[in-house]
Amino acid sequence: MLCTIYRAAAGAFTVFAVAMQYGLLVRYETLNGLGVSSIKFFSFFTILANLLAAAALLVPLIAPRSSLGQFLARPSVRTAIAGYIIMVATIYYLLLRDLSQRQGWPLYFERTLHYVTPPLFVLDWALFVTKREVHWSVGFASLEFPLAYVGWTLIHGAMSGWYPYPFIDVAELGYPRALVNVAGLIAIYLALVAALVAVGRRIGPQTDGSA
Repeated sequence: MLCTIYRAAAGAFTVFAVAMQYGLLVRYETLNGLGVSSIKFFSFFTILANLLAAAALLVPLIAPRSSLGQFLARPSVRTAIAGYIIMVATIYYLLLRDLSQRQGWPLYFERTLHYVTPPLFVLDWALFVTKREVHWSVGFASLEFPLAYVGWTLIHGAMSGWYPYPFIDVAELGYPRALVNVAGLIAIYLALVAALVAVGRRIGPQTDGSA
């Protein structure tokens, strides 16, 4: 019961934070138009990772027997998402927090999506997910999503000249340096997931907390 209440509240709050940031940054954007602004908004890994986290929290509750609900309930999938969302928080804190020019509510929700929602998901992973049987290969298996994201970013950036993050800004850095940065982040992610697997084998419930 506690697990269900926590996941419903944390998932709903994450959706609310993303929706508010979308409304603040995109709905009232008139310079580029709604379509272009929406594409840019959903081109941030932060937004996609938070939506994944929200889906993992909510879909297994709403539709536990659906293929998507069963997929998102897998401990390996939730471990991968924990890795994504930890990367979101860490990269923002170390590299991006001083670069933001937002103020007021946009800055508040920007920080919420980096400092509040990631710990909410990681806490669920730590307390309620059965992690002891997660295989070490989960890091490599979960690279499909970030690699697809990198591919989209490079293609979209080549067409538009816009890149969501300075460390992958090919227009400024060139392809060699940008790809080296990406390779470094992937290596860090793999090390992080390996650490999560190691920790997960020592902590957490024997059965899923929602059972």
